[in-house]
Amino acid sequence: MVNPEISENDTIHTAARHDESRQGEALVLEVSITARAGRKLYIESYGCAMNFSDSEIVASIMAGEGFQTTGDFREADVIFINTCSIRENAEVRVRNRLKEFGAAKQKNPGMTVGVLGCMAERLKSKFLDEEKLVDLVVGPDAYRDLPNLVGRADEGERAVNVLLSREETYADISPVRLNSNGITAFISIMRGCDNMCSFCVVPFTRGRERSRDPQSIVQEARGLFEKGYKEITLLGQNVDSYKYKTASAEGETAEAPAVNFAGLLELVAQVSPELRIRFSTSHPKDITDEVLHTIARHGNICNYIHLPVQSGNSRVLGLMNRTYDRQWYMERVNAIRRIIPGCGISTDVITGFCTETEEEHQETLSMMEFVQYDYAYMFSYSERPGTLAAKRYADDIPEEIKKRRLTEVVNLQRTHSHVRLKEQVGSIHRVLIEGFSKKSDKDYCGRNDRNAMVVFPVSERFKPGEYVNVFVDRCTPATLLGTIING
Repeated sequence: MVNPEISENDTIHTAARHDESRQGEALVLEVSITARAGRKLYIESYGCAMNFSDSEIVASIMAGEGFQTTGDFREADVIFINTCSIRENAEVRVRNRLKEFGAAKQKNPGMTVGVLGCMAERLKSKFLDEEKLVDLVVGPDAYRDLPNLVGRADEGERAVNVLLSREETYADISPVRLNSNGITAFISIMRGCDNMCSFCVVPFTRGRERSRDPQSIVQEARGLFEKGYKEITLLGQNVDSYKYKTASAEGETAEAPAVNFAGLLELVAQVSPELRIRFSTSHPKDITDEVLHTIARHGNICNYIHLPVQSGNSRVLGLMNRTYDRQWYMERVNAIRRIIPGCGISTDVITGFCTETEEEHQETLSMMEFVQYDYAYMFSYSERPGTLAAKRYADDIPEEIKKRRLTEVVNLQRTHSHVRLKEQVGSIHRVLIEGFSKKSDKDYCGRNDRNAMVVFPVSERFKPGEYVNVFVDRCTPATLLGTIING
């Protein structure tokens, strides 16, 4: 199922995305050709939804230079791989992929290969000098410089820009929508992160937190709706800390009240009741009752919250520098249940963090029993160079114990996911049709308000991009099944 968060196990070929909802049909985006007519660009993204959103910004910048996208890297003049540094496995996959690109470059010496995103700063020397896998390295705040850097690489120069910014939000750039189903889209509302979770590299690879002008976000949402899009996902490393101050109309020195995340949700929800809104990711220390009441007040803001817990033990949470404890997290879950009854909740879980005991692992399992999450992204701890944890703590949990604990978490989550789906059987759900089921062109699929995937027989009266009411009469461990009842 498609989730607002894309795991690091997912590869998104952003020039020709493989869309399961359309039976594997390759969606190739054609970009207008101007100054650099005939040059082709291939972009491949790894990691979270924010990386995918960044690739849409990159595609827009390069389209302005006349590049045409291609779904085959072998015919590309420029290849960008947008990277993720969250887990070691992602780096291994990227390095292997760069070797494949290198083989293609041997047959086409004029090809330029570049690494973008989160790996850029930390691995620039290895990629450029030691392993000579790439021609240019560009950090997430330097995408405006790409045309210049590509030009320098064309001349055989070493092209690098990994400078982080305190201001860059790309608010004025209209992203090229690479997932061209014309139904759902991402909108980046902020960049960077001020949290210093000890296991995470994001503050070092994406810089300090800064929020976009709310009016630019509303304008982007309105533009998408006018083009026929029916669902947007607001993206940020920590959306609940969104805050933007604008100058007051009464005077240059005065300031209008700051717009917080609840205020932004309110503004975007008012674009149209037919525009469905999701967001990711929330931080347990920052999510407020004001945000929850805003969700409850607007029918087009989905009743679904991704609330990463990471661990159910307070001591381990302290080592992770998550700035909340077990009790605080449980209180936030209780507030969600109280203010938004039936709200779907998903999470992230890390097993085998430094010094984690068996008893502390059991507290994570008991937290899962308390919440009974709809979905979860689950990983065993992977030490990332440069993080606070790598500097302060020994990665002392044996791999076999990490994996065994992860297996227990995964098995428990499968049970809970099935329980949450069973709760939704026997009721009517408003579903946005996203396309055909990946298993059959006789069935449509789409998500309900709680982010659960619903599969139902195709009706000639309805097409992708339309809302339908579906009566759900059964479920599998991963999917709701039903029949359209409206019309």
